[in-house]
Amino acid sequence: MLDQRAQTLLKTLIERYIIDGQPVGSRTLSRYSGLELSPATIRNVMSDLEELGFVSSPHTSAGRVPTPRAYRLFVDTMLAVHPLEAAVQQVVSQVQNRLQPASPQQLVASAAQVLSNLSQFAGVILTPRRSQVFKHIEFLRLSEKRILLIIVTPDGDVQNRIILTASDYSPAQLVEAGNYINTHFGGLSFDEVRRRLRTELEALRGDMTTLMQTAMEASTDVMAEGAENVLISGERNLLGVEDLSSNMDRLRQLFDVFEQKTGLLQLLDVSSRAQGVQIFIGGESHLVPIEQMSVVTAPYEVDGKVVGTLGVIGPTRMAYERVIPIVDITAKLLSNALSQH
Repeated sequence: MLDQRAQTLLKTLIERYIIDGQPVGSRTLSRYSGLELSPATIRNVMSDLEELGFVSSPHTSAGRVPTPRAYRLFVDTMLAVHPLEAAVQQVVSQVQNRLQPASPQQLVASAAQVLSNLSQFAGVILTPRRSQVFKHIEFLRLSEKRILLIIVTPDGDVQNRIILTASDYSPAQLVEAGNYINTHFGGLSFDEVRRRLRTELEALRGDMTTLMQTAMEASTDVMAEGAENVLISGERNLLGVEDLSSNMDRLRQLFDVFEQKTGLLQLLDVSSRAQGVQIFIGGESHLVPIEQMSVVTAPYEVDGKVVGTLGVIGPTRMAYERVIPIVDITAKLLSNALSQH
């Protein structure tokens, strides 16, 4: 679509805009592009690029700024991603050592902080789907007809749920019910336990059967709640990004995204089905609700199976060649740490 001259000028314009944050004029393009072109020729090329939708002209300046379409072309065909600079590699190495002894939940939280610290933007992670299998459950009587259900998963995750029952159960009855479930069904999914309970509990008293059925239904609910949760670190970093914070409506919209998380969840879910680093650019992708925002993501794994997605949220005017390796390497480090846990 673009000849070599137009590509070089567009690439130069994007790179200068990322660095300076100011509309780029023909004089700047002449200085940094390495092309010996007259200002008139450069203006003609810019006019062509504007007609094609790659640049736009702010009303207050004669210079031009890249559009989402330009950023997409840039990251897909023009971007040279270099290895992380030595200083960042040292930080990543330190993080890798710090991740090793932590629990899965701590590993994920640490990875979100790593992404935020290294990028100076916001780190975001779609946490692993909660296991639907339980290792151990326990019932504790809170009061008449109120029971605390404690669920322990094979990876050590502990979830609680209060059950309201039609009957009042004694502590001894609750211990009996918990022991029966743990002995006969430990290691199975709650759906499988519920199926077996329908046929295998006829020998138990009816009221105990009701308790166990209620427990299985509540267990399925509590494990499903937040099964895919979005964890965000460093969102306040974005307050210092002029592209996002200079407009109050835009800033309010940005924090609505963090508050609701629904759109981010959908975006991360989409990227978890892809391989490698994905770049979602605002104004181009319907998954990114703000035109001045981009999200760089990568899936992470446990034992070769994708369990979640992580990424960096920042301005469209970000240094992609620096953020992409940060996201890529952090995903690999987190995958290794979770697989070794």
